[in-house]
Amino acid sequence: MKDFTQENLQVFFREKLRGAKVNFERALDCKHTDFEDLYPYMNEQPQFFWYKRYVAWSELLTVVRLAEELGIEWKDEFNEQQVEFITGKVLQGKVLDQWHPETEPEETLSNVEE
Repeated sequence: MKDFTQENLQVFFREKLRGAKVNFERALDCKHTDFEDLYPYMNEQPQFFWYKRYVAWSELLTVVRLAEELGIEWKDEFNEQQVEFITGKVLQGKVLDQWHPETEPEETLSNVEE
């Protein structure tokens, strides 16, 4: 096991936060994540993408909880609305629809149609 100094621990958790955020965003965008590798047989199931999103959300919340317990700042990795979603802890439709604030609803719809 590595001997982490406080500075190394900060860097380590920032990397984990960024990784969990990217993984959640990839799940939202229906892109490949490690979840497909773990459960390749589920890819054909209609509920697969919901499971994948909940797994990614749980990972993100777990990393945030550990960072908080260790006194590591995590909020500056996210925008204000994302922080609100994370502190709310519940993965609601609002989180799925509004995670990317720069995306307008019409823009999202046109991307889905393409």
